[in-house]
Amino acid sequence: QVQLVESGGGLVQTGGSLRLSCAASGRTFNSYVMAWFRQAPGKEREFVATIDWSGGYTLYADSVKGRFTISRDNAKNTVYLQMNSLKPEDTAVYYCAAGSKIGVVPREYGSWGQGTQVTVSS
Repeated sequence: QVQLVESGGGLVQTGGSLRLSCAASGRTFNSYVMAWFRQAPGKEREFVATIDWSGGYTLYADSVKGRFTISRDNAKNTVYLQMNSLKPEDTAVYYCAAGSKIGVVPREYGSWGQGTQVTVSS
C-alpha cells in the first residue's frame, strides 16, 4: 500500500482559496487512482474529486464542480486539490485516498491519509 500525508488545510474566509497537497510514498504512485473525500462533524465521509493515473480524467462532486480542481504531479508523487470560492459548507476534514480504479465511495479506496482540517468562516 501507499502511504499518504495531506497538508495545506487551515482557516479561510468565505470566498477565499486554499490548495491541499497529498504526498505519497513509494515508487508506484503513477499507477494509482487518487481522490479527495471530506467529512464534516456528524456526517458521513463524502466524495469530492478523483483523478486517474495519467491526470487525463477527472470527476467531481456536483457541490464542488467549477470551484475545485484536482491535479497530480507524478514526478513529485503528489496530488493537489485547489479550492476556490470556498463556502462555510466546505468546512470539513479533507482526506486523500489511493485506489486501483475510479470510484466515488470510500470503500473503493484502500489507502488513506490522516486528513487535514479546512474551516471556512462566514
